[in-house]
Amino acid sequence: MRIYDGGARQDFEEVFRAIGAVLDERAYREILVTEVPDGFLVQGLRADGAGASNWADASVMFGKETLTFSDDEIARYMEEAISRRGKNRLENETPGAHYYEWALRVIGRYLDEQHPRDVFFFEQDGSFVIRLLMSGQGGSRHVLVEFTRDDVLEMIGQGPGLRGRSSRLSMLLGR
Repeated sequence: MRIYDGGARQDFEEVFRAIGAVLDERAYREILVTEVPDGFLVQGLRADGAGASNWADASVMFGKETLTFSDDEIARYMEEAISRRGKNRLENETPGAHYYEWALRVIGRYLDEQHPRDVFFFEQDGSFVIRLLMSGQGGSRHVLVEFTRDDVLEMIGQGPGLRGRSSRLSMLLGR
Protein backbone atom coordinates (compact mmCIF):
# COMPACT_ATOMS: atom_id res chain seq x y z
CA MET A 1 0.00 0.00 0.00
CA ARG A 2 2.71 2.44 0.98
CA ILE A 3 0.16 5.21 1.47
CA TYR A 4 2.72 8.01 1.59
CA ASP A 5 5.04 6.82 -1.17
CA GLY A 6 3.77 9.24 -3.77
CA GLY A 7 0.22 7.89 -3.93
CA ALA A 8 -2.81 10.12 -3.96
CA ARG A 9 -4.59 8.33 -1.09
CA GLN A 10 -3.28 9.33 2.31
CA ASP A 11 -5.78 7.96 4.80
CA PHE A 12 -4.50 5.57 7.46
CA GLU A 13 -7.53 6.50 9.58
CA GLU A 14 -10.07 4.93 7.22
CA VAL A 15 -7.80 2.03 6.20
CA PHE A 16 -7.15 0.99 9.80
CA ARG A 17 -10.77 1.57 10.79
CA ALA A 18 -11.84 -0.92 8.11
CA ILE A 19 -9.18 -3.45 9.15
CA GLY A 20 -10.18 -3.01 12.80
CA ALA A 21 -13.82 -3.78 11.99
CA VAL A 22 -12.75 -7.07 10.40
CA LEU A 23 -10.62 -7.93 13.43
CA ASP A 24 -13.54 -7.19 15.75
CA GLU A 25 -15.85 -9.42 13.70
CA ARG A 26 -13.35 -12.27 13.95
CA ALA A 27 -12.71 -11.70 17.69
CA TYR A 28 -8.96 -11.13 17.38
CA ARG A 29 -6.74 -10.16 20.31
CA GLU A 30 -3.09 -9.21 20.74
CA ILE A 31 -2.57 -8.08 17.15
CA LEU A 32 0.51 -7.34 15.08
CA VAL A 33 0.20 -5.23 11.92
CA THR A 34 2.87 -4.67 9.31
CA GLU A 35 2.67 -2.79 6.07
CA VAL A 36 3.69 -4.76 2.97
CA PRO A 37 4.03 -3.50 -0.61
CA ASP A 38 0.46 -4.38 -1.59
CA GLY A 39 -1.43 -3.97 1.69
CA PHE A 40 -1.10 -5.15 5.29
CA LEU A 41 -0.29 -8.37 7.08
CA VAL A 42 -2.07 -8.90 10.40
CA GLN A 43 -1.46 -11.59 12.99
CA GLY A 44 -3.41 -12.11 16.15
CA LEU A 45 -4.74 -14.58 18.66
CA ARG A 46 -8.19 -15.99 18.06
CA ALA A 47 -10.28 -18.38 20.11
CA ASP A 48 -10.60 -21.63 18.18
CA GLY A 49 -14.09 -21.77 16.64
CA ALA A 50 -15.53 -19.11 18.89
CA GLY A 51 -16.25 -15.46 19.44
CA ALA A 52 -15.03 -12.86 21.88
CA SER A 53 -17.17 -14.14 24.76
CA ASN A 54 -14.88 -17.15 25.16
CA TRP A 55 -11.78 -15.09 26.06
CA ALA A 56 -12.61 -15.44 29.75
CA ASP A 57 -13.09 -19.23 29.52
CA ALA A 58 -9.90 -20.97 30.67
CA SER A 59 -10.79 -24.13 28.72
CA VAL A 60 -10.82 -22.37 25.34
CA MET A 61 -7.78 -22.92 23.15
CA PHE A 62 -6.26 -19.96 21.32
CA GLY A 63 -4.29 -20.01 18.13
CA LYS A 64 -2.31 -17.50 16.14
CA GLU A 65 -3.93 -16.59 12.87
CA THR A 66 -2.56 -14.52 10.00
CA LEU A 67 -4.59 -12.40 7.60
CA THR A 68 -3.45 -10.48 4.56
CA PHE A 69 -5.31 -7.38 3.46
CA SER A 70 -4.59 -6.46 -0.16
CA ASP A 71 -5.26 -2.95 -1.43
CA ASP A 72 -8.36 -4.22 -3.24
CA GLU A 73 -9.71 -5.95 -0.12
CA ILE A 74 -9.11 -2.86 1.97
CA ALA A 75 -11.01 -0.73 -0.56
CA ARG A 76 -13.94 -3.18 -0.35
CA TYR A 77 -13.89 -3.18 3.47
CA MET A 78 -13.80 0.62 3.45
CA GLU A 79 -16.86 0.75 1.19
CA GLU A 80 -18.70 -1.69 3.48
CA ALA A 81 -17.82 0.45 6.50
CA ILE A 82 -19.15 3.58 4.81
CA SER A 83 -22.42 1.81 3.99
CA ARG A 84 -22.85 0.84 7.68
CA ARG A 85 -22.46 4.41 8.95
CA GLY A 86 -25.46 6.36 10.10
CA LYS A 87 -27.54 3.26 10.82
CA ASN A 88 -27.45 3.63 14.63
CA ARG A 89 -25.37 0.48 14.81
CA LEU A 90 -23.77 1.55 18.09
CA GLU A 91 -27.04 2.00 19.95
CA ASN A 92 -27.43 -1.62 21.01
CA GLU A 93 -23.77 -2.62 21.10
CA THR A 94 -21.96 -3.91 24.16
CA PRO A 95 -19.00 -1.86 25.40
CA GLY A 96 -15.76 -2.83 23.70
CA ALA A 97 -17.48 -4.68 20.84
CA HIS A 98 -15.75 -2.39 18.35
CA TYR A 99 -12.46 -1.83 20.16
CA TYR A 100 -10.17 -2.47 17.20
CA GLU A 101 -12.32 -0.47 14.79
CA TRP A 102 -12.17 2.52 17.13
CA ALA A 103 -8.60 2.04 18.37
CA LEU A 104 -7.09 1.54 14.92
CA ARG A 105 -9.05 4.51 13.62
CA VAL A 106 -7.55 6.90 16.18
CA ILE A 107 -4.09 5.42 15.66
CA GLY A 108 -4.61 5.90 11.92
CA ARG A 109 -5.54 9.52 12.54
CA TYR A 110 -2.28 9.99 14.44
CA LEU A 111 -0.35 8.34 11.58
CA ASP A 112 -2.05 10.62 9.03
CA GLU A 113 -0.63 13.59 10.94
CA GLN A 114 2.88 12.05 10.93
CA HIS A 115 3.08 11.00 7.25
CA PRO A 116 5.26 7.90 7.77
CA ARG A 117 6.67 5.98 4.82
CA ASP A 118 6.07 2.63 6.52
CA VAL A 119 4.32 1.36 9.66
CA PHE A 120 4.61 -1.64 11.92
CA PHE A 121 2.87 -2.05 15.26
CA PHE A 122 1.71 -4.52 17.82
CA GLU A 123 -0.87 -4.46 20.57
CA GLN A 124 -0.94 -6.14 23.92
CA ASP A 125 -3.68 -5.68 26.49
CA GLY A 126 -4.98 -2.63 24.61
CA SER A 127 -1.63 -0.82 24.47
CA PHE A 128 0.15 -0.25 21.15
CA VAL A 129 3.82 0.08 20.24
CA ILE A 130 4.28 1.60 16.78
CA ARG A 131 7.40 1.81 14.64
CA LEU A 132 7.27 4.46 11.93
CA LEU A 133 9.70 4.92 9.07
CA MET A 134 10.03 8.67 8.75
CA SER A 135 11.78 10.67 6.04
CA GLY A 136 13.51 13.94 6.71
CA GLN A 137 16.39 16.09 5.60
CA GLY A 138 18.85 13.68 7.22
CA GLY A 139 17.36 10.67 5.45
CA SER A 140 15.03 7.97 6.71
CA ARG A 141 14.90 6.78 10.29
CA HIS A 142 12.64 4.68 12.50
CA VAL A 143 10.70 6.32 15.30
CA LEU A 144 8.96 4.45 18.13
CA VAL A 145 5.67 5.61 19.63
CA GLU A 146 3.68 3.98 22.42
CA PHE A 147 0.03 4.42 23.31
CA THR A 148 -1.23 2.88 26.55
CA ARG A 149 -4.76 1.51 26.75
CA ASP A 150 -5.77 4.68 28.63
CA ASP A 151 -4.21 6.83 25.87
CA VAL A 152 -6.20 4.93 23.23
CA LEU A 153 -9.45 5.19 25.19
CA GLU A 154 -8.87 8.92 25.68
CA MET A 155 -8.26 9.41 21.94
CA ILE A 156 -11.41 7.39 21.17
CA GLY A 157 -13.38 9.60 23.54
CA GLN A 158 -12.06 12.75 21.84
CA GLY A 159 -13.00 11.50 18.37
CA PRO A 160 -16.64 12.63 18.31
CA GLY A 161 -15.60 16.11 19.47
CA LEU A 162 -13.21 16.33 16.55
CA ARG A 163 -16.14 15.54 14.28
CA GLY A 164 -18.44 17.97 16.12
CA ARG A 165 -20.80 15.33 17.55
CA SER A 166 -21.65 14.15 21.04
CA SER A 167 -19.75 11.22 22.43
CA ARG A 168 -21.79 8.05 22.13
CA LEU A 169 -18.47 6.15 22.20
CA SER A 170 -17.63 7.54 25.62
CA MET A 171 -20.99 6.39 26.92
CA LEU A 172 -20.51 2.88 25.55
CA LEU A 173 -17.01 2.63 26.94
CA GLY A 174 -18.18 3.79 30.37
CA ARG A 175 -16.14 6.98 30.34
